[in-house]
Amino acid sequence: MSLKSNSPHRLMRGILASAIFAGVALSSQTVFAETKSAYFAGGCFWCIEKDFEHVKGVKEVESGYQGGTIENPTYRNHPDYIEAVRIDYDPSVVDYASLLKTFFRTVDPTDPGGQFCDRGHAYTTAIFTSDEAELEAANAAKLEAQDALGQPIATVIRDYSKFWLSEGYHQNYYKKNPVRYKYYRFRCGRNQTVKKLWGDQAYLGVDH
Repeated sequence: MSLKSNSPHRLMRGILASAIFAGVALSSQTVFAETKSAYFAGGCFWCIEKDFEHVKGVKEVESGYQGGTIENPTYRNHPDYIEAVRIDYDPSVVDYASLLKTFFRTVDPTDPGGQFCDRGHAYTTAIFTSDEAELEAANAAKLEAQDALGQPIATVIRDYSKFWLSEGYHQNYYKKNPVRYKYYRFRCGRNQTVKKLWGDQAYLGVDH
């Protein structure tokens, strides 16, 4: 068969290859565009990670440190950092305002000294906002929580600062060490305190 007779077939293969490549690129851009991140601190990051991994629309939750100044903080060395989580979510399924509402109802936002049995700055509650829209939503959610509880809210709202992943053994701790995790959470009184504080609204949006 001559080169000339092969040309239409080659052209068609080229067109198909280009279409497939464009489709893959578009698909990747779509997936990227549909994922946003929220940054919350609510005491022990094991617990916040577990709670938000059971929220519809959340794709992944990772534990880490946020709000401090030194480079490469670790569990044993994170002065002025707070235990926090990064929540990757699909905004077409769950919006930022809904995540904020759930966040407040999974913690004790009235406690300025820590959370439950974990005391000190590293365990205080905070929301790290990345832009004006998030800041506005966070302020609105804080006011709504204050009205709902009838108490001052200690949770601070801060500008986004670099999020450092915690050590691997902290990631998905509740899955890797379920017995130890459940024992810790029960002994710390987390669920009991949240339910006493929030009543029927406790863990709103969390599918346990």
